[in-house]
Amino acid sequence: MKSILIVEDSTTTRSLIRAVIEELGDFNIVEAPTGFDALKLLPAQDFDLVVTDINMPDINGLELINFVKSNPRYSNIPLIIVTTERSEEDKKRGMALGAAAYVTKPFKAPELQDIVRKVLNL
Repeated sequence: MKSILIVEDSTTTRSLIRAVIEELGDFNIVEAPTGFDALKLLPAQDFDLVVTDINMPDINGLELINFVKSNPRYSNIPLIIVTTERSEEDKKRGMALGAAAYVTKPFKAPELQDIVRKVLNL
């Protein structure tokens, strides 16, 4: 069973992302309300995917991606950014740091599902 970490400070958005992904199949989904919480969860299990927001308290999504991609233990984990940030600069920065995809809110469920399928080779 594939494990997915959803990092999003909005409980509503976290639940929505979870529901959209759960429609694709049976996953072990772990939720983190902040980037700092995500950093504490990463060593606890092997994740196949991280879905993260950019704007969060403490550690933002770009800092989280930078940490994951610069750490040999986690660098192979694909990351999907789901954010309200629509600027081309933010998208370029996220992709340059190593994100597999960049999705802007509000997103359509089929769009996110297609990206998750592609990233996880489902």
